[in-house]
Amino acid sequence: MDANENPFGDLNRYPDPYHKELKASVSKLKGIPVDNIFLGNGSDEVIDLCLRIFCNPGIDKALTFSPSYGMYEVSAAVNDVGIIKVPLNKSFQINLKKVKAVMKDDKLKVIFICSPNNPTANCMNPRDVEFIIRNFKGIILIDEAYIDFSGMPSFSNIIEQYSNLIVMQTFSKSLGLAAVRVGMAFSNPEIIHYFYKMKQPYNISTINQKTALKRLAAINSYREQVKIILVERKRLSENLKKLSIIETVFPSDSNFLLVKVRDADLIYNTLINNKIIIRNRSKIIKNCLRITVGTRTENNKLIRELKRISI
Repeated sequence: MDANENPFGDLNRYPDPYHKELKASVSKLKGIPVDNIFLGNGSDEVIDLCLRIFCNPGIDKALTFSPSYGMYEVSAAVNDVGIIKVPLNKSFQINLKKVKAVMKDDKLKVIFICSPNNPTANCMNPRDVEFIIRNFKGIILIDEAYIDFSGMPSFSNIIEQYSNLIVMQTFSKSLGLAAVRVGMAFSNPEIIHYFYKMKQPYNISTINQKTALKRLAAINSYREQVKIILVERKRLSENLKKLSIIETVFPSDSNFLLVKVRDADLIYNTLINNKIIIRNRSKIIKNCLRITVGTRTENNKLIRELKRISI
């Protein structure tokens, strides 16, 4: 009787600010101790907290690779943190030579690495990532939002080896709970402590925590969905390669494909007119489209429309 709550109703109490029950379930699933887990209001809160905790506004900098997930740059701007963008090489991998030069900047405090990367869909070379972790004195945040589609081991397996490492995952992708807004961060207990000190008191609602718990209780059915997505990813890729308007279907470790086409704007607008929405990434990577792997029915509709455009 300390929080001035209405005594009546099913949702009259404030949510658990420490997410104890949900963290215990995540701990069991991931094999990571509870003290090494933070839960945020989506992964975007984790990104924001990294910048707020480890960077001085107007002074410090963060590094992201290009092209990559745009929220790193947006959040840096909101927090008045300078952004350094290092281009990926032609294979969409980290250019270590360029990174080594930038790492010497004493104002650089956070490096964001998205793997599998968005929008290029590929995992970063683990040896390159570990080189950066070992040699950078600041914070490394590895964004593994799409890791369950990759078949690659998570960098969360080495958080105990590196005190500067934060690994981020999410309920939004393979677990299918984008609307629930629950992000996960795995790191050493000291960093987790700072996250809980700095976050908003009730950052994840009771409804969202319970929904996430129900999803984890039925984890095997969602693992089957991942398998279906991987089968459809291969089928969609093979069908796209047969079309004359498609120049390249890049290899994917994610639940989407990056596709180079002859005229991205034309194809994108034509699909929009037929009520199919994909992502036009042409301004970032010339004539490239990002296509999420949908259901078999959705993928078939996409293929049919692209065949019409090809004629």
